[in-house]
Amino acid sequence: MKSMNKYQMNNSAQRATRKLLRSVVASSFLFVAVGVFAQSEEAPSADDEPSNEVTSTPLPLDQIQTFAEIFTRIKANYVEPVTDEQLLEYAIEGMLSGLDPHSVYLKDDRYEDLSEGTSGSFTGLGMEVVMEGGFVKVIAPIDDTPAANAGIQSGDLIIRMDGKTVSGLSLQEATDAMRGAPGTKITLTILRESEPEPFEVELTRAVVRLSSVKRRSLSDQIGYLRVTQFQIATAETFRKELKQLMQKDDFSGLILDMRNNPGGLLTSAISIADIFIEEGTIVSTRARNAENEQVYTATPSDLIEGKPLILLINGGSASAAEIVAGALQDHDRALILGTDSFGKGSVQTVLDLGEREAIKLTTARYYTPDGHSIQAQGIEPDVIVEPRRFSEEEEGFKRLKENDLPGRLDNDDQQVTEKEKLSEETQALLARDYQLNEAFNLIKGLVLFQQKRG
Repeated sequence: MKSMNKYQMNNSAQRATRKLLRSVVASSFLFVAVGVFAQSEEAPSADDEPSNEVTSTPLPLDQIQTFAEIFTRIKANYVEPVTDEQLLEYAIEGMLSGLDPHSVYLKDDRYEDLSEGTSGSFTGLGMEVVMEGGFVKVIAPIDDTPAANAGIQSGDLIIRMDGKTVSGLSLQEATDAMRGAPGTKITLTILRESEPEPFEVELTRAVVRLSSVKRRSLSDQIGYLRVTQFQIATAETFRKELKQLMQKDDFSGLILDMRNNPGGLLTSAISIADIFIEEGTIVSTRARNAENEQVYTATPSDLIEGKPLILLINGGSASAAEIVAGALQDHDRALILGTDSFGKGSVQTVLDLGEREAIKLTTARYYTPDGHSIQAQGIEPDVIVEPRRFSEEEEGFKRLKENDLPGRLDNDDQQVTEKEKLSEETQALLARDYQLNEAFNLIKGLVLFQQKRG
């Protein structure tokens, strides 16, 4: 009796396997045929670039048969019931995650999340992450978010969430676990290179509305603009804020801060680079198919008319931020200061599959104007400045100067000018940000040098 049941089950499994095999083969041929016409209509972005290539190669029938056999055996023998839809979805996710960290399957809520990064509003913790060595690695925390406010840093490894290990999770599963209703809490266990032991950080999820451009005047001559990420309106906002800085008669130079900027829309990044570059290539893409290769060029204008420009980057500067840095560096239009950038130089295309369903697929690589690949290399600063903390100077012996001597002669030079006094707010900002302080000192020297030459 047992033998008969086993025989019948095997026959049933074999019939199901053959039926699934025929279905998979038919669907595969249909996909190849339809794929010629089903191209993405998405606007180009640093994570979304159109592609026209369709590869038609003979299907590996042996491997398809193996897939169908495994599918059927899981259905029959897995410890808990699992639907065909679940298994196929898992197969798709595995197929994409095996390619690279940025190719993913998007369905339902994940599909809706596509617009979050570019709209400037989202619910969550506020950090860009990837999978590395089985753990979640932070590319960059985004300004004014729970992650940034809790002190999460670029390069941090998240090894547990609410006490549960992230090892074995896919990137999508890990990010899903970090999402949740506003006001709910999550405890992350962090492994940081500078710390001897892992430590825990409790964060409260929130609805975050981001302003991607921040402006301030560091002095009468030096302006400062920070770009936290590239959204739909970032380039337009950037122009408005820059023009506000330029209204000062003494405006002579700009510090552009893109540290911990995880990227965003390619169009916004190109527009910002174009503000300072008068001609030539801003960025290009190369793919397997020559038809997918793009070259983006500058328009003849420099809004600040050649005035000194310093761009700050670090290990959290990725994707679109690296495109701006590479363009300004290769055109000798800015001095890049800070530390090496992240090195995310790949192009993702969003290919719609139906209603609320798509795949985000890596289709090309970015190259700087001089032809250097950003991928896994990043942008190396012209001036390397590691982040440091200022230490309080110990009070001690103060050397006497001529001005301290009793009965000293006064200076009779009528042309002596007083040094510019910085506001208390600017002094406090520079005192807690070593890299920005170095950028400020450097651009003051560049402004002085340019003024003496002019």
